[in-house]
Amino acid sequence: MTLHQSILKALYPIIMWFGQLFGGKSAILHNAVATTAPTNFYALSATLIDGSLFNFTKLAGKKVVIVNTASNCGFTAQYEALQRLHSQYKDSLCILGFPSNNFKQQEKGSDSAIQAFCKRNYGVDFYLFKKTNVTKSPQQHPVFTWLSHANKNGWCNTAPSWNFCKYVVDQYGQLTHFFPSSIAPDSPQFLKAIQ
Repeated sequence: MTLHQSILKALYPIIMWFGQLFGGKSAILHNAVATTAPTNFYALSATLIDGSLFNFTKLAGKKVVIVNTASNCGFTAQYEALQRLHSQYKDSLCILGFPSNNFKQQEKGSDSAIQAFCKRNYGVDFYLFKKTNVTKSPQQHPVFTWLSHANKNGWCNTAPSWNFCKYVVDQYGQLTHFFPSSIAPDSPQFLKAIQ
């Protein structure tokens, strides 16, 4: 871990406190009317960080958390809580991490460097994918196109606005929640969404 990363990790509790203070909870989105996705979530696939293809059909029957990540962000310490959730709920929950360099170039490293950083500093063994584009653009990864376009998922048009935005998909492949970066993975409202 670099000095910069160590400082960010130390500042994480303060960053989260400010996020809660300035309206993080109000940015939570929920599929309140249980709108069904017009496009099948399980038809998606993505390339894992080791280069192998991962078909989302493997996720059927489990809740899924999809999060865009970065190694040099004030929210990077959320890897720790995500790993705890993965360990605690691995029989009923899958966590998919998508490293991205979209926000202030906070993920400049190669896929192998990202993987090593996550394993060494946070013990990450949940699914990590190749670095990708998560913002709305012609280069947006198809998974994030599905997550951020209501004509695909049925209701949500919100793309990540920063690193560590979190989407929850239920065991039937329906998008149920969007959480901004300022909502921690071990917060009561997030835990309620995944249980």
